[in-house]
Amino acid sequence: MATTTKTERSQLHCPALEELCDVLQSGLNNNFADVQVAVVACPDLTEDPFHFPVKGLCGNPRITDVGGVPYLIPLPQKHKEYDMNTVSKEVELPGAFMLGAGAAPSRIIGMNAEFMPLVQTEAEGRPAVNGSYFSSVNPADGRCLQEKYSDRFPDCHFGLMANLYACDGKPGKVIEVRVKRRTGEDSLISAMRKTLEAHYPDKSLALGGTFIIQKGKAKIHIMPREFSVCPLNTNDEVNDWLKHYEINAPIICLSVLVSRDPGLDLRVEHTHCFSHHGEGGHYYIDTTPDTVEYVGYFLPAEYVYRIDRPQESHSIGRD
Repeated sequence: MATTTKTERSQLHCPALEELCDVLQSGLNNNFADVQVAVVACPDLTEDPFHFPVKGLCGNPRITDVGGVPYLIPLPQKHKEYDMNTVSKEVELPGAFMLGAGAAPSRIIGMNAEFMPLVQTEAEGRPAVNGSYFSSVNPADGRCLQEKYSDRFPDCHFGLMANLYACDGKPGKVIEVRVKRRTGEDSLISAMRKTLEAHYPDKSLALGGTFIIQKGKAKIHIMPREFSVCPLNTNDEVNDWLKHYEINAPIICLSVLVSRDPGLDLRVEHTHCFSHHGEGGHYYIDTTPDTVEYVGYFLPAEYVYRIDRPQESHSIGRD
């Protein structure tokens, strides 16, 4: 793992699931025509369409923000590399299941790429199970090239940054969010985050989990295989460097959101996605608001862990 600063921990506000359902139901009605939020049993995540390494999202839920965009922009600090197994110990949950959004380890895969982590980390007597994906720009045709990480590499590393939800991976009760037909300007995750921020203005809450875009299309980006040799100093320069795509449902998304940064220089929302038809990357928003349908499963985190916080920070490239 990269040489790190200290790992910082902060307790988060963690309301009852029923309370959060009421808050989200009310807030999401401002952004979607059809909203249903309820407490349900987590579906078996080892089955279709997920195929995760664990059955559920429950047990000691927490999030972590590792590294950060300042290690990529304005110029990459390629030595910043991390190991999921080490991160699980840093968040005081050895053997944790972790999902989220990050950057692939360029030293190992030989290029820059988007990373969709799905890892049950190693525990005593049990090796890690890596179900992660990564997406790069196909040099043959410029299109999205999504690959299963463990098909090519045996480790559990990632580079530069990641926003991760960690838990024991057990079955249990979760918040189910079902929405259809977007009427507002916000993505599902932005709408959820802004709803929580407005309802709990003086508290920091975090949700982690997964959602499926069941119908419609979505806008994503993928970082180029080659890091920028010129400094990227503005959001426009970053967007011009990224490769943008429109991809088709069904899409499985991995997401972490924080209602309010408690002073740890957190990325307040970050979502990556993959599919079983070979498309995936960094999710922005659906592009078919009249027909889009989502279903998602989330839990509030009890703690946030800030690992290797950049000493010099900025707000560029965090969309």
